[in-house]
Amino acid sequence: MKIAITASGKDMNANVDPRFGRAAGFVIYDTELKTSEYVANTQNVNAVQGAGIQSARLISGTGAKVLITGHCGPKAFTALNAAGIKIFTGANGSVREAVMKFATGNLAEAGGADVKGHWA
Repeated sequence: MKIAITASGKDMNANVDPRFGRAAGFVIYDTELKTSEYVANTQNVNAVQGAGIQSARLISGTGAKVLITGHCGPKAFTALNAAGIKIFTGANGSVREAVMKFATGNLAEAGGADVKGHWA
């Protein structure tokens, strides 16, 4: 299974970016192959609007079935749900730590958006 983690850097040692739509990028971790790749989110970092929806499309295109992030707004939450991607918010620390927390059941699946739209 592929997991997308919002990241401030390009590898598993990077910090989790607390934002989803305007995250610097995403580390895509494959739980079966134990490999990771980085997907830049450059086009959405400074978007006037629609960053969450566009980031959801980007994540969906990677084949990720799970998103781990700090926070997720309402439009992004709806778009991710429509794509069948499970959302886990409240993550912090390194990407590696967030994946470990997910794997051990120490991250709760989000039941809805936890910030208003256009959160910077």
